[in-house]
Amino acid sequence: MKIAGKAFDLPIFKRLLGYVSPYKKIFWITTLLTVVLAFLSPVRPWLIQKTLDDYILVSDKNGLMEMTIILILLLTAEGIIQFFQSYYTSWIGQTVIRDLRSSLFRQITGFQLKFFDKTPIGNLVTRVISDIETIADVFSEGLLTMMGDILKLIVILFVMFFTDWRLTIICLSLMPLLVLATYIFKKSVQIAFQEVRTQVARLNSFVQEHITGMSIVQIFNREEKEMESFKKINKEHRDANIRSVWAYSVFFPVVEIISALSIALVVWWGAKEVINDTLTFGVLLAFILYIHMLYRPIRQLADRFNTLQMGMVSSDRVFKILDSGSLLEMPSTRVGSNGKFEKEDLTKIKGDISFKNVWFSYSENLSLNSAPVKINGSAFEKQDWVLRDLSFTIKKGETLALVGATGAGKTSIINLLNRFYEFQFGEITIDGESIRNFKLETLR
Repeated sequence: MKIAGKAFDLPIFKRLLGYVSPYKKIFWITTLLTVVLAFLSPVRPWLIQKTLDDYILVSDKNGLMEMTIILILLLTAEGIIQFFQSYYTSWIGQTVIRDLRSSLFRQITGFQLKFFDKTPIGNLVTRVISDIETIADVFSEGLLTMMGDILKLIVILFVMFFTDWRLTIICLSLMPLLVLATYIFKKSVQIAFQEVRTQVARLNSFVQEHITGMSIVQIFNREEKEMESFKKINKEHRDANIRSVWAYSVFFPVVEIISALSIALVVWWGAKEVINDTLTFGVLLAFILYIHMLYRPIRQLADRFNTLQMGMVSSDRVFKILDSGSLLEMPSTRVGSNGKFEKEDLTKIKGDISFKNVWFSYSENLSLNSAPVKINGSAFEKQDWVLRDLSFTIKKGETLALVGATGAGKTSIINLLNRFYEFQFGEITIDGESIRNFKLETLR
């Protein structure tokens, strides 16, 4: 299966961060809180080490009470900072996707009808709902949290080397196994998540199309056949999710086993050093706590990276809709009586409508032009035209009846007049002015 998207697309990431700029004050406050949390994390094991070595083992009750109060204050401060950091990361994510979803919906409402002819509505629903929710995770669980985890790892490793470099080397001896497990997990989850997103889009499209066209399903007695198709898509969706769950179910126990082995090595070597009086019991206990703090963010980093990568994939899908060229052309400008460019405005309409040599096809392989270069006997003549060189005029107050077989172009004429579709050649005017020069709101 082909995996769409790069592991990390920097241009898309920069564009996504552009939506944060209106809230950059909150963003930088959240970043600061993340940095503070990263530096506070190793303080707790160090305080426990000091409490055990300097106060408990020498029966200093007053010192023990002081250290207990400090630990309580530290944990309280850490909890408060954690609350605001979690709250603001989620706030930024939800606020960004609110703005992004509004921009996306506004873009969709401005598309030409031909866009909806070739795009399944379920796919658009997936872009507006599911993909944008995935983008929210980039901020709430991906970007800042991953930065915090990396910084926390650096600070913890620095403190560990500073405290006892020998114990640190022993702790890190199993790290290559963890790196290998993380790499395999990242690859497998990336593939599984991509498949999940694909199956979600398929499921949304199928449900939307069949509910909308339920009358057709029932008229042709297709209920059982369509149910079988739905069961197949639903099963594939379930299987894709189970594959992602399987990757987590294997990876997390592997990390726990490696972490337990690291603790066992530290206890085995550290206990001998404590017996030989070359290591304090407080340092040994602190290293056990450091190992827990070290492996937890490492275990989560692969998951954070996948969250970030999936956010990039979803962002790419959303931005492709935002960058789509299916919007109608803006009204042209012309020089007014005051010598300045001004837009046409249909505020005073007489009502004369004229079609002049209009050619129209639903094919997108034809470019818009004022008139065909060749007609008779050419490849142009063989195109699948709905309207061919159509001309007529309706004066104000007149009534015109359009009669013809299904597919003759009756509805197409109304669609062209309202600019739901664009004709390729010829001209349509209202009161002698091209409809492409008028504002859509007034025209319709």
